[in-house]
Parts: sequence; structure tokens; C-alpha cells
Amino acid sequence: MNYNVNEKGYYGEFGGAFIPEMLYPNVEELRQNYLKVMAEPEFQKEFNQLLKDYVGRPSPLYFAKRLSEKYNTKIYLKREDLNHTGAHKINNTIGQILMAKRLGKTRIIAETGAGQHGVATATVCALMGLECIVYMGEIDIARQAPNVARMKMLGAKVVPARSGSRTLKDATNEAIRDWINNPVNTHYIIGSAIGPHPYPDMVTRFQAVISEEIKWQLKAHEGRENPDYVVACIGGGSNAAGTYYHYLHEKDVKIIAVEAAGLGVDSGESAATSVLGKEGIIHGCKTLLMQTSDGQITEPYSISAGLDYPGVGPMHAHLCKTGRAEFMAITDDDAMKAGLELCKLEGIIPAIESSHALAIFEQKTFKPNDVVVVSLSGRGDKDLENYIDYFKI
Repeated sequence: MNYNVNEKGYYGEFGGAFIPEMLYPNVEELRQNYLKVMAEPEFQKEFNQLLKDYVGRPSPLYFAKRLSEKYNTKIYLKREDLNHTGAHKINNTIGQILMAKRLGKTRIIAETGAGQHGVATATVCALMGLECIVYMGEIDIARQAPNVARMKMLGAKVVPARSGSRTLKDATNEAIRDWINNPVNTHYIIGSAIGPHPYPDMVTRFQAVISEEIKWQLKAHEGRENPDYVVACIGGGSNAAGTYYHYLHEKDVKIIAVEAAGLGVDSGESAATSVLGKEGIIHGCKTLLMQTSDGQITEPYSISAGLDYPGVGPMHAHLCKTGRAEFMAITDDDAMKAGLELCKLEGIIPAIESSHALAIFEQKTFKPNDVVVVSLSGRGDKDLENYIDYFKI
């Protein structure tokens, strides 16, 4: 079984490029060039240099001693929260801005939910001196105010999406509309492993630095490259794609994907796509999608602004359908408790997205000698208001 994208842009039955004719030249230009550009020694050199000197990679693989003692297993945290801008998102935006420059693009657009991708995009645009427009749902603008301020300080224009649920899905719609209107000079930096081919594969490859590092770091810690489990939270799924990438075909490594159950999978207020989703097309690709019986997209919900997406990346849909990954759905309540627990036990304040991944230890029992690597995809600065409100701190 192959878990990587095929030459037609599909992961099994998921993926493809379902796009309006106006976008065909852009997407096709990217498809024809992305692997070629990424393989250029000059590109590799610049990308790796920026990851090292600007982002601060490699990010540590940290053995969480007290957390491990509590759950009687070996828990390692891949510290993507220590990257410049506070999350894994920067790995992808550095790669894509270098790609955009090589394709001669002068204007960058992006969508953002929790704001981390928006900040990462605004950051690289400032670094490279390119115009930056970020689309963000009106509701997310209100609940992620610090990130909005950061984007503006970095010189980006933040445009509110006022349609639909006024969250990530709607911000993506607005960004696609912009791209249709400005096809020649604009590159759309998609922030997750979603969108028309080649985006899911390109984003995954830029994020694959995560699992590449885990391999040699685990070798140093445990004397072996392969953990027993790799765990990551999933909205669209870019941090997960990068965490899994080098382990997709390693049969002895089990993959756990953690989704947001919101108020409960059957509550009507959830974002657990693997349980609630059916095959459908969203934002240019065929994937699992939360929708009504007549194909209208269902509004997702999560306390975490980065996980309330109604679909999931096509690679993850394939991992789910084939049974390669075990999908778990975690409620707001359990995620918030797990986040606070990490604060108290390890002195690390995680993003609420990452807290969902940490919550699995209350629900699943691991063996004492199991090595479980969890992607700590982002830090909790952006979520302090949510934590304060929730716990009445």
C-alpha cells in the first residue's frame, strides 16, 4: 500500500485538483515546477539555512519525564512550539515563499484560522519584502487578537471573512476568490496539507523536516529511529503530515491522528471529520468532508481555532480509510485539561490544538516501554485568553 501521492495527485481515492478554469494556469505552473525547484541544490541550501538560522531548527525532541511517569510510558514531545513564530507553520511558509520567488510572484495571499499560519506568512513576506494579504474569519479575528496584531505589525493586510461561519473555511473561500482575480502575480500560500494537487504534497514535503529530525533525535535518545507511536492533532493536517511522513511505510510505527470532538462527536458541535465526514470536494480536493445528505458543508466547531475545519487533508483521509492511522476524537473539555496538565507537570504551555493530542493519554493505555512521540505543534501564547476564560484563572 502506498501512502504517498501518486503522479495524478491522488492518495488512494482522495486528492486531485478540482479547480475553476481561471486557476488552472497557476496550479499547473506549480505542479510542473514544485519538485524540480525543491530538488535544486541552491533551493535546498537556502531553505535549510533559513530553517537553521531564522527558524531555530532542529526543534528539540524532549523526553517529558513527569508526564511519562504519570501515564507509565515513554512520552517524547517534538517541540515545534519553539520555532520562530511559535508553531510548525513557519516550516511551510519558508518553503513556499522561496518557491513563489522562483516562480516570479510578487504578491502573497494566505488564509488563517488560529492565526499561526497568518503570522508565519506575514513573517516570511516581511523577510523577503513581498506584499502580504491574509484572509481570516471574523470570529477568529476576535478570538485570536494577539495574532492579528502580530500580522499587522509585520506589515500584512488582514481581511475579515464575513460570510458563512466566519471561520477558517470562509477565509479559504475568500483567498481563493482573490487568487482567481489576481492569477498572474499572486501566489497563494496554503497553510495546511489541503487544497488542489500539488499543495497537499508540497506542504507535506516542507513539513517532513519534523519526522526527519525525529528519526536521528530518537536514535540519540533511545538507540532506535522508529518510535512505537507517532501522534499529532489534525485540522487540515500539516503538522501531522510532517510528523508521519518518514514513518508512513514503517509497519512497526503506529500512527495516531487526533481530531477535535468539540462538545462531543454526536453533539452537532464537532469537527471530527473521520467519524462525521463523507467523501466530498472542498477547496480543490476530494477528501472526507462534514456535509449534509444533499452535500452542503456542515459547520464544524472546536474550542481550538486551528482544528475547526470541516474537512481533512487527502493524505489523512487515505490513512483513515485504509486503517493505517487510528483516529481519535477529543472534546474541548478533555483537551483543555490536558493542556493545563502539561503546564503543571512540564512547565510548557501548549497551543489548544496540541492539547488535543496530549489528551489521548487519559483514553488510551500504552505499555511502559512504548516510545510515544507527540507533535507539540504550537505554543499557547495565542490561546491564553481562552485558557483564562475556561479555567477562570
